[in-house]
Amino acid sequence: MLQIGCHLSASKGFLHMGKEILSIGGNTFQFFTRNPRGGKAKDVDEKDVQAFLEFRQENGIGTILAHAPYTLNACSADERVREFAFEVMSDDLRRMEYIPGNLYNFHPGSHVSQGAEKGIEMIAGLLNRVLKEEQTTTVLLETMAGKGSEVGRSFEELRAIIDKVDLNSHLGVCLDTCHVYDAGYDIVSHLEEVLEEFDQVIGFGRLKALHVNDSKNPFGSHKDRHEKIGEGTLGIQTFEAIVRHPVLRELPMYLETPNELEGYRKEIELFKKMYE
Repeated sequence: MLQIGCHLSASKGFLHMGKEILSIGGNTFQFFTRNPRGGKAKDVDEKDVQAFLEFRQENGIGTILAHAPYTLNACSADERVREFAFEVMSDDLRRMEYIPGNLYNFHPGSHVSQGAEKGIEMIAGLLNRVLKEEQTTTVLLETMAGKGSEVGRSFEELRAIIDKVDLNSHLGVCLDTCHVYDAGYDIVSHLEEVLEEFDQVIGFGRLKALHVNDSKNPFGSHKDRHEKIGEGTLGIQTFEAIVRHPVLRELPMYLETPNELEGYRKEIELFKKMYE
């Protein structure tokens, strides 16, 4: 069954997000754990969580994905910024256990002239501090476009992080279609070859989710500007190939396109038609 949804605002709680995604035809969703630019998270409303868990079971809502704030930079040159990353991720993972068995995604970070190798060590160091054996949440490293000094622009960089983490059974990867294309992985003309490379370097067992976004940018531009499905440089045929691919079609897919709810409704319906 296709798991498809979009990014929703968490300001009104989990039950509201559950009802909202069903209203536009989806069956999963992504949300920010707090303001995407950082800051303190709202207190967990346990009544809302319980109501959502019941609603989710009754309505078949699938795996949900929490997204860390963009300000989380585990490999900053600034020690205080790195400590903020530790505090935020620790708090987020604690809160995620209220809704067990789901996913938590973060951008690995930017090394800011320290070099990718140093950045990889710092990111792995953070994960070694925050991951707990007993947690049920799988933490996802997101594939990045390679803008500036971003870490995670290649499958090899993500693999290097994973290899340095002790509890890496709790780690996976979220593949962002816009980011990998901008990073130089040609999923438009060579999807199968890119996936084979991913499997060889990281392994399909680590691939837990997809961000399905078209791109405003040309191939290999190392930028990060999402476009609506079928209106960018990836094109509709690429997404048809993704939705029909035997490895990808059963993964949860989350839209992060520049849309309001009605635009997401149309894209969700499009993905359902392509999935058939």
